[in-house]
Amino acid sequence: QRAGQHLADAGYVYIGMDHFARPDDELAVAQREGHLYRNFQGYSTHADCDLVAIGVTSIGMVGDTYAQNVRTLDEYYARIDAGELAVFRGIELSRDDRLRRAVITDLICNFSLDFGQVSAAWDIQFDRYFAAEIKRLEVMADDGLIAFSGDRVDVLPVGRLLIRNICMVFDRYLDADGQTTRFSKVI
Repeated sequence: QRAGQHLADAGYVYIGMDHFARPDDELAVAQREGHLYRNFQGYSTHADCDLVAIGVTSIGMVGDTYAQNVRTLDEYYARIDAGELAVFRGIELSRDDRLRRAVITDLICNFSLDFGQVSAAWDIQFDRYFAAEIKRLEVMADDGLIAFSGDRVDVLPVGRLLIRNICMVFDRYLDADGQTTRFSKVI
């Protein structure tokens, strides 16, 4: 908190997690205008670009698929030398995965989530689809991390420091207590 306050006093804007920017930086502008994006590499102003994985263990994202390259240099070079892709695993996102990615992106980039907008965009009833998640969010509201206001939730200043944990509520690859993961505990 002290480091964040020091940066704010120096004129920087808190973008999220460990990112700060000057108010005129493209990330700060994108956040103010509501079109900031985040992927597994960090915050970005380029929401719809594909990422090609180059290198050992790198992760690529093309459309609604993610792929990870092999883990050792020997295997990586052998595959490349053979004219093959170095990919060893991947996943094609389901509709639920894409919906949850959109919800998490809204929260982590805008520190708010409009249930009505999500419902309309995805043709769901947010309160039914995410009933279990809303119950978990209510605990966070009781802790002063977030606030419900009508058909939305806003992340409060103290909650912004824990945005990763707040977003984990919507990660279906974590179990209910946030311990078991299929891939990664963090976004």
